[in-house]
Amino acid sequence: MDRFDKVLKDIKNIKIQGAENVAKEGIKLLLLKNDSTSVKQIINVRPTEPALKNAIRFVLGFKDKKAGVKLALKHFESTNSEIVKQGSKLIKNNSVVFTHCHSSTVIKILKQAKKQGKKFEVYSSETRPLFQGRKTVLELMKAEIKVTSFVDSAFLSVVKSVKNKNIIMLVGTDAVLKNGAIINKIGTGMFAEICYDNKIPVYAALDSWKYAGHIKIEERNYKEIWRKAPKRIKIRDPAFEKVDVKFVKGIISEFGILKPKQFVKKAKKELKGF
Repeated sequence: MDRFDKVLKDIKNIKIQGAENVAKEGIKLLLLKNDSTSVKQIINVRPTEPALKNAIRFVLGFKDKKAGVKLALKHFESTNSEIVKQGSKLIKNNSVVFTHCHSSTVIKILKQAKKQGKKFEVYSSETRPLFQGRKTVLELMKAEIKVTSFVDSAFLSVVKSVKNKNIIMLVGTDAVLKNGAIINKIGTGMFAEICYDNKIPVYAALDSWKYAGHIKIEERNYKEIWRKAPKRIKIRDPAFEKVDVKFVKGIISEFGILKPKQFVKKAKKELKGF
């Protein structure tokens, strides 16, 4: 198996995870192969990742693909730095932060808040069926950030048990649609609705290259849930879901902290050039 196929396999099997990481590795593959068939292969490996698609479009606009990749990577680095700066402002001293799945951007925001001397506690879901939340918990533990892990379906119970007036939910995001709704890991919608009902603001951290007019929700192999399930049982394993715009308080991006529809206007303008 050559490097091109190995990276595609690692992305598909979630060994390479996180929208930004997928986009970075995906555009590097263009330095190995950039014919139309190979480009389709890269895009289709994670159809719910507009950051990957937009980054590829950006790089393909350059005659010198190496220069294009370099500029795209620089974009991710600079925007990520601004997102972390903006996001850390939302973490108050002696507060609680809920999160779901694993987002490298969210981890960086929390680490930055810790560096600023803020004391806070994080509650992180396990994120079934692949338990990406465990990666979040381990990284926060190593950063000496107080963290509690919980089963996804226990979220309402956890919310009601936390006695703190300063609570937010902070998630990464795979995509933002034209109406301002976000696409993120399955379970995010349930968490966002529970937060909304309990007056807990939900913030989504993302790069403007994650904007997409529409998106196809990825349905993964049922064996992730039940490897030897009886054949007569139908099993659904959607990897992502849409979260209605009304449940999202704000979007943290390189543009600052904006209402979802304000973000969409700016992102459209940003992406018009390629």
